Amino acid sequence: MSTMTDPPKESFKLGMLIYDTRYRSITIQIVALIGFLILAGWLINNTINNLAVLGKPIDFTFLRDPAGYDINQRLIDYNSQSSHWRATVVGLLNTLLVAVLGCITATVVGVIVGVLRLSNNWLVSRLMTVYVEMFRNVPVLLWIVFTMAILIETLPAPRDFRGEDPEASMLLFDSVALTNRGVYVPEPLFSRGLGDLPILPDTDSPACAIPEDGGPVSDSCGMFQISLDFLLIAAVFLAGLYASSKIRQRADRIQNETGDRPTTWYLRLGVVLIPTLAVLAALGFHLGMPELKGFNFQGGIYLRNSLIALWLSLSLYTAAFIAEIVRAGILAISKGQTEAAAALGLWPNRIMSLVILPQALRVIIPPLISQYLNLTKNSSLAIAVGYMDLTGTLMGITLNQTGRELETVLMGMLVYLSISLAISAGMNLYNQRVKLVER
Repeated sequence: MSTMTDPPKESFKLGMLIYDTRYRSITIQIVALIGFLILAGWLINNTINNLAVLGKPIDFTFLRDPAGYDINQRLIDYNSQSSHWRATVVGLLNTLLVAVLGCITATVVGVIVGVLRLSNNWLVSRLMTVYVEMFRNVPVLLWIVFTMAILIETLPAPRDFRGEDPEASMLLFDSVALTNRGVYVPEPLFSRGLGDLPILPDTDSPACAIPEDGGPVSDSCGMFQISLDFLLIAAVFLAGLYASSKIRQRADRIQNETGDRPTTWYLRLGVVLIPTLAVLAALGFHLGMPELKGFNFQGGIYLRNSLIALWLSLSLYTAAFIAEIVRAGILAISKGQTEAAAALGLWPNRIMSLVILPQALRVIIPPLISQYLNLTKNSSLAIAVGYMDLTGTLMGITLNQTGRELETVLMGMLVYLSISLAISAGMNLYNQRVKLVER
């Protein structure tokens, strides 16, 4: 009688790293990685040594020196005596402002144009085709300069709003002024506000200086000031949206159980609007209107023409590409989906919003991420119209004043890389939620 036994396991030998196909690919990758790290280390060390010989060792202390230049569009307090670090932060916020506004506008316009390109109306579809071909076949830099020229040449000067019979007038009940210097819109103000919450110590601000008597630093010390009024309003509004979603879920449950759906739109609208309006009234919300004083408008929120030109140009240019992505995503959905929805009695607009677009998102999202990244990086063309973004501040004036080419360029590259990776991570998380789950 014979017994079956398992063959003895082969012991590991160093030669298997080369001759065994199970380990060979890993060995090659490790060797390649070590070689790359050695090359990168040699390049970095060689660069540091060469800069030291030239008397320019890598040093970031220049960020504490006074910048000595003004920034025309800013979201936080800044003056010419602020440090280069603060100027960099102002430029970064300006870049983020254009990126956020541009991505939102480009998405809205792109989706609308992409859907209309598939319209059965010949005139509408042809007009959308002209828009797409016109914008995506002309360099975005030309569109930025062209839009800036239109704003400067066609809009009236502030002096045209003066006099008994002015040549120009404000819009929307004298609340918005369109001028060749920029746009002035109402500013939200609170007569009974809660104040601001300082974030990050600001070494440039006198409020952050330690008093001579050793007393506490002022409560207003901070590079960023986040409005407590805004935080309260946002919290109440989000709580209202949460309550609205709970009401909708309850209506869905009743519909599934009885077949009848209760009318809940007024409840959902009320739980969002009534608490929000109550908080606004309690804080004394009112609008600060821009007024013509002297040679220019004062008050309100000032949007420079450079910001508007960059925003519109990047949005419309990127929307042309997004429109093609949306059109391709819709065409990727089987016509049977549309026919089945129509057989159930759904209107065409409901078919598009409830059936086609949700499925098309799985095709649209991946290339849409690339367009968001392109828009963010194209914002560096802002210097062409004088908008001071990160490229204009850190990698522009700061670089020329300090002569720190390597430091400023490395910081700029790191910031743009971080922004791009953050956008990609956020969109990829959303893509994971909408993609099909296989069973």
